[in-house]
Amino acid sequence: MLDVSSKQQVKEIFTSLQASYELAVKVSSQHESRGELLELLGDVSECSARISLTVAEGEGLEFSLLQDGRDLGVKFRGTPNGHEFTSLLMALLNADGMGKNIPDDAVCRRVRALGGVIRLTTYVSLTCTNCPDVVQALNLMAILNANIMHEMVDGAINQEEADAMKIQAVPSVFADGELLHVGKSSFGELLEKLEAKYGSNVEALVYEVRRSDVIVVGGGPAGSAAAIYSARKGLKVVVLAERAGGQVRETVGIENLISVLSTTGEALASNLKRHVESYAVDMLEHRRVEKVEIDGPDKVVSVAGGERFVARALIIATGASWRRLNVPGETEYIGRGVAFCPHCDGPFYRDKHVAVVGGGNSGIEAAIDLAGICAEVTVLEFMDELKADSILQQKAKAQANIEIFTASQTLEVAGDGSRVTGMRVKNRHTDEERLIGLDGVFVQIGLIPNSAVFRDIVDTNRIGEIEIDAHCRTGRPGIYAAGDVSTVPFKQIVIAMGEGAKAALSAFEDRMRGII
Repeated sequence: MLDVSSKQQVKEIFTSLQASYELAVKVSSQHESRGELLELLGDVSECSARISLTVAEGEGLEFSLLQDGRDLGVKFRGTPNGHEFTSLLMALLNADGMGKNIPDDAVCRRVRALGGVIRLTTYVSLTCTNCPDVVQALNLMAILNANIMHEMVDGAINQEEADAMKIQAVPSVFADGELLHVGKSSFGELLEKLEAKYGSNVEALVYEVRRSDVIVVGGGPAGSAAAIYSARKGLKVVVLAERAGGQVRETVGIENLISVLSTTGEALASNLKRHVESYAVDMLEHRRVEKVEIDGPDKVVSVAGGERFVARALIIATGASWRRLNVPGETEYIGRGVAFCPHCDGPFYRDKHVAVVGGGNSGIEAAIDLAGICAEVTVLEFMDELKADSILQQKAKAQANIEIFTASQTLEVAGDGSRVTGMRVKNRHTDEERLIGLDGVFVQIGLIPNSAVFRDIVDTNRIGEIEIDAHCRTGRPGIYAAGDVSTVPFKQIVIAMGEGAKAALSAFEDRMRGII
């Protein structure tokens, strides 16, 4: 199954393995995917003398990972092809203490401090680009904490089970049988949800206060630029980010970053992280700021998990997040008909009728993509005209199975208790209400600034953007804001980078002048 080139790459990856690993398969002799699974795992085991393959008769199709005879708590119920092949490789590397996805010691301690015995199941699609991040994060948690067990389930070959669990979006994570999370996520977000559900041994989480010259909150284009410019001035810099790259990771294609003809959000995020880490910067991912306090000239930042950071200069570059409809039914049906990613969840609605709420670029792009999968796509835009670029509007209007309604206000997402059945909308001109029968809803209504935790210490405008002057200074000495979280016009990557650099230079200037 693995070609010669792929096998050679896997051999190189496994060269440094120290422990011995067993791929312990249990599979029915009648299972239609038996041959495919055994061929793939056989190829993997041939790539290292430290990996063996054992096969036993089972009722379905699954395999577990064992290290030196000990069950690691990681199981795959499916053949990890496609995007999930990386999840298998990463699980083996992580168990051996390798892999760039292993978090720093403070985060690992939080995982080990989780309370109770935890059984996690993640339903995936092998074509989903978001699923591997979730699978790899939870596999790693199982490896770090012997009380956690995690299994990946391929919904395609376990269709009856997926239907019984009412899976309509991937990845869908269940914790001891209860839905914990649906959709894209990060290691830090998943960890916080597990902490909220199972509790934590707080006595194990005692940290020293960490002091630096500059704290940058946010690891996207603005935060990365601020960190690099600060470090180049010889300052000690700490970056606190939920995930390196930030919102840019959700951008599929980027063609307007000057001097770069074309790239992707994932590639840019990786390059940003690599550039930041080329300097003496403490890049700390999986940190969500919970509180900011002012102690004389010091800014004290507390993050989830109990760590505290202190610096004279604080640069806020937290970007923005997808905006929600905030109507009845939306939250209840997330993962059961309400979705935010057409690329990942679109295939669940093949030959069905879906709505896209939002007539901007993201909404119309989503409608065009879904039109190739769904029987019918209804676009609902609140304003009187679409806001998308004219070329996108032309493409959408040329699709026979896309219908567009403007001046449409979403009032409610309707469902039967298990899945979405429609949406109630109102014509803003006539006040006429109607119920549109639907199988799914994709929300694409723009972004909201991630400024909530800072609103007690800096001024924000009506929509939550942090108010700044032309130098990225807020009204509070020593606190700066840059990028999409601020009032700077035009939310673009290239602008955010420039604003991050400007904020860092302003902070350095204030330091030299004795202001901070």
